[in-house]
Amino acid sequence: MIVITTPTGDIGRQVVDRVLDGGEAVRVIVRDPSRLSARVRAQAEVVQGSHGDAATITKALAGADRLFWLVPPAGFRDADSARGYYLNFTRSACQEAATRGVRVVGVTSLGRGYQGEAGLLSAAFAMDELIESSGVAYRALALPFFMENLLRQAPTIKEQGTFSMANAADRPLPTVATRDVAAAAAALLLDTSWSGQARVPLVGPDNLTPDAMAEVISEVLGRTVRYHQVPLADFRTAMVRGGASPALAQDMADMVEAQNNGIYDTELRDPDSVAATGFRQWCQDNLKRDARS
Repeated sequence: MIVITTPTGDIGRQVVDRVLDGGEAVRVIVRDPSRLSARVRAQAEVVQGSHGDAATITKALAGADRLFWLVPPAGFRDADSARGYYLNFTRSACQEAATRGVRVVGVTSLGRGYQGEAGLLSAAFAMDELIESSGVAYRALALPFFMENLLRQAPTIKEQGTFSMANAADRPLPTVATRDVAAAAAALLLDTSWSGQARVPLVGPDNLTPDAMAEVISEVLGRTVRYHQVPLADFRTAMVRGGASPALAQDMADMVEAQNNGIYDTELRDPDSVAATGFRQWCQDNLKRDARS
């Protein structure tokens, strides 16, 4: 039995579909079952609740041997700190998986070994340490910046010809598409041969700066799109104005500063870590459609 968390999220829903295609028995944990696709409701066992809740994760892991783990962003903005949120959310699942001998495939950040505070990314590394300390068999999908983050700015790209972040305009920002993450996660969940603990870096074939991303987007959309770099102080202030605690806003700013300092280059990668989807292809398949809608 494979248990999958965040089955309605951008990565989780793709993992569910791929695992169901593999013919395995699937159980999903979801707060709102009505958000599941008709296929998942028909073919998977559903446990309603939060996978950060001890009783829910205990019920979900009964009789299971594999777990897809992803800490959801929902609720993160209400946390006092990223580290506390990640560890509190993961602790019960970690203990239950260890007790039952469940193998875990998890989503985390690339860049472990970075010397410095990295906010949200440091929280993900702390989560990895917690899981590893339990002794469970673990494959940590170590990921950089998600291409899908840009979809949040599709209206601005369409209407104003610009997108903005606090990332340095001239600093390469490694990226990955969620479909490649889901493919890697499903492959590991369906593979019963691995054991022990290891990190699995996964990065797209490009190494573009945000300015270069704007050039690619411009070429794909057939109109000029420019990148605007937001000062970190303004980024942090906007987070607080949007309802984040000062500590959480600092965590987000620390993450971006670490990205600007090359955190993703800290972790060694081999040729097998290169994902299939390039940024141009992703723009053609996703951003072009959304920007013109």
